[in-house]
Amino acid sequence: MIASRHGGVRAKHRGTLVLIEGCALQIIGLAVLVAAVACAVTPSATLLSVVLIVFGYGQGLVTAPLSSAVLSSVKPVSAGSASGMYGTTAQIANASGVAAIGAVFFAVEAAYAARPALFISASLFALAIVTSAAFLSWMRRVSA
Repeated sequence: MIASRHGGVRAKHRGTLVLIEGCALQIIGLAVLVAAVACAVTPSATLLSVVLIVFGYGQGLVTAPLSSAVLSSVKPVSAGSASGMYGTTAQIANASGVAAIGAVFFAVEAAYAARPALFISASLFALAIVTSAAFLSWMRRVSA
């Protein structure tokens, strides 16, 4: 909730750069989570909470201003249709991403163990975030 409010305010001044910063925070959060699991047999709840707060803050920076960034180039006449398409596409993409990464996690877990499954699925998630950041960077250059 805090990041959502900060993200909207910062996006007014910094544009899509805030979205890219949010992606970077998400990747940092994922990397620290994987490192914590790799280094500790059982990471503490406090450590996991801090890591997930960093990740969640980054996600809030992306989620809140993303619709404005995507819909900013739409003509006012088409705003309703575009908003509906954006919402539908976002829901389908979220569900598909969870299903795909979950399928990879459980396939690797069945073949090996939970830790390698976590590392591989977190890597795929990070790759998706990097791809999003690259697209946002391209979008930023095109609109400038």
